[in-house]
Amino acid sequence: MQTLHAIREARSQKVNEARALLASMPTLTPEAQTKFDAIKAEIVSLEGQEARAQLVEDWERRSLGQPADKARNELEGRVSVVEVMRAQMEGRSLTGAAAEFAQESERRTGRKAQGVFVPLAALESRAVNTTVTAPEIVPTTHRADLYIQPFRNNLLARRLGVQVLSGLSGNLSIPKHATGGTTGWVAENAALPTGDMSFDSVPMAPKHAGGIQEMSRQLLQQSSPDIEALVRNDLSALLAQAIDSALIKGGGTNEPKGVLSTVGIQTANLATLSWQNILAMLQKLDISNTSAANIVASMKVKAKLQGTLKAAGIAGYLMENGRVADLPAFFSNQVPEKTGTPNTGHLIAGDWSQALLGIWSEIDLLVNPYSETAYSKGNVLVRAMATVDVAVRHPESFVVASDVAL
Repeated sequence: MQTLHAIREARSQKVNEARALLASMPTLTPEAQTKFDAIKAEIVSLEGQEARAQLVEDWERRSLGQPADKARNELEGRVSVVEVMRAQMEGRSLTGAAAEFAQESERRTGRKAQGVFVPLAALESRAVNTTVTAPEIVPTTHRADLYIQPFRNNLLARRLGVQVLSGLSGNLSIPKHATGGTTGWVAENAALPTGDMSFDSVPMAPKHAGGIQEMSRQLLQQSSPDIEALVRNDLSALLAQAIDSALIKGGGTNEPKGVLSTVGIQTANLATLSWQNILAMLQKLDISNTSAANIVASMKVKAKLQGTLKAAGIAGYLMENGRVADLPAFFSNQVPEKTGTPNTGHLIAGDWSQALLGIWSEIDLLVNPYSETAYSKGNVLVRAMATVDVAVRHPESFVVASDVAL
């Protein structure tokens, strides 16, 4: 198998050939159309090879305990989001790490960003939108180090071990073993049972998320490292919660289908919240030849677990020291609840490494200082978009109880 670098170089070369062919003639002749279709088929084939090679490399690195891409991670850590927006405001070219990352992202995806690519990992939390000055007669000490963050939902999914596939361009189809052959015991001179292997695939296609925020010109022009952190924090609120929610549930209009919306996940009954029922829930994973890596639920379900004794004669509560059935437990309001009579919550047990987050576009930032409302105040609009999708390799690796009474 070719190396991942060689495959990407070959795909980039084919993309350039297709671009040159289209640029050479406004309307393709039959001969040129045939050539273009051949190039397109080669690109699609290379994209499939790239996805498979990327998976193999990630698995090899994990088996050796190595980071997914050390050089790229170091590059991402040097990108300044504020510098990217300031360059767009001033109409100048990017320099340094920001330019290097943007060029590398465009090379990997084979397309130009509408704005500028910045790393998804560069956006961690939230920010203030404006600066405030006080009257001259009243002395004021500005303590950016004591900035009061808004309360936000805990972001879970990527902390749980979701596999991230980056640098995607075309649609993705991951081959999957469905059923195997048949074996059996037979009498002497009797025919052996026959059966064919069957195969399936896990598809992924781009889904778009984004938002627009207005920020003051003065805020973006400040050179303080504190301002850089605040802008990163605020921009992440546009996308991080949307992607996290899609990984956990999704399934709405234009959304990826997350774990709770995936057909084939196992279900359990916790209407009676008891130690025996939790063990029965985990047993379903054992029977499916998989196992739970952790427990995930909402904050209200957390309170129920903390306050429910295991059983008469069994010491302790269902949740103790942050663990349920000796599994690490994670909680967030990102996990949805059902309203009704009574209200109920979800409890998810499973292996989140079976969930895939495909990234076609890192954060694509575009600054607009000319929007009428923002322009009148000297402010700018900042649009942030990401293109991702979610898939589950083995739905049976998750079991969900949706009837925990709250």
